[in-house]
Amino acid sequence: MSATRGWCPTAWRPMAAGDGLLVRVRPALGRLTRDQMLGLCAAALVHGNGQIDVTNRANLQIRGATEASWRLLLAELVALRLVDPDPQREARRTILLAPDWTHGDDTHRIADELERRIAMLPPLPGKFGFAIDAGHAPLLTASPADVRIERTTGGALMLRAEGRATGTIVAPGAEVDALIAIADWFVATGGRDVGRMARHVAPLPGWANGEARPAPPSRPVAAGGHPLGAVHPLAFGRIDVPSFAASLSAGATAVRTTPWRCLLIEGDDRVPAPDALAAVDACVGAPACPQATIETRALATRLAPAIVGTLHVSGCAKGCARAAPAAVVLTGRDGRYDLARDARADAPPARCGLDARHVLQLFGVN
Repeated sequence: MSATRGWCPTAWRPMAAGDGLLVRVRPALGRLTRDQMLGLCAAALVHGNGQIDVTNRANLQIRGATEASWRLLLAELVALRLVDPDPQREARRTILLAPDWTHGDDTHRIADELERRIAMLPPLPGKFGFAIDAGHAPLLTASPADVRIERTTGGALMLRAEGRATGTIVAPGAEVDALIAIADWFVATGGRDVGRMARHVAPLPGWANGEARPAPPSRPVAAGGHPLGAVHPLAFGRIDVPSFAASLSAGATAVRTTPWRCLLIEGDDRVPAPDALAAVDACVGAPACPQATIETRALATRLAPAIVGTLHVSGCAKGCARAAPAAVVLTGRDGRYDLARDARADAPPARCGLDARHVLQLFGVN
């Protein structure tokens, strides 16, 4: 099979990178049982390079698959019930949900129904996604999505299209109908041509053009103890399969993915060690990504102690590791680093053409 880069990969359509094929797994409800997680790790070790990334959509991305191993990996993922056997259904499963849901609550109820009715969605662009964030306050405000179910300031549930400050209140039980309807409208009004809701300038249908405002956002889950278990940080969102599988505690019953470079491990009573790289974003960089022109993570690791606030080191101007601005952002261009402050990776730089030595000197790192 021929793998082209430049889209959102799925398990059925992997994407070529510098270290092999990327195979993306979207666990149902963002949760894997212990057996599923260990099965995934074993498959990634046998058919990939033993490295898994947790993406900012809370997906798991197996790295290093080959043309020869990809089909075998896919078959194992389907058998583990981590990938839908229907490629079209799998392509529609772009659902991000607040990871602290409990069984039967609104987030769980709505996401579960959307999964069951996923075939009713029209064909959508690969990056188009849904955020189900129905707790007492939104957790996913800064995470990528095109349509959101959130709680209003008054406590009702609302639907909000990305790029709009307000949305419309939806009746309990009607949320998935509303999500399907807004997706149908998006496609019918030419949304596939622009790709994302925030760029779509067509006026919303009257029923979706409400004045409800979302409740103020809550803080994302952070490393440490949690009512469901423990939250474990991942440097750069990377799971090293051998060490992770060996460290998974006997009491762990399931693993929940998050969009914040950490995993919520159910039933785990360990207290994770602090992670100095928790506020650092860095994509995989060169040579693992063919679009990157610079090394990213070794430099980010050296810089992190010297940076006040957030740090983003991006191999190119796409800024895959972080969509929001960072206090310090370094962007690769033609093999060198551009520097900007309080900016995104694609912002005009304050300084251009730096090599790694000059960057370290600027921040007083020896």
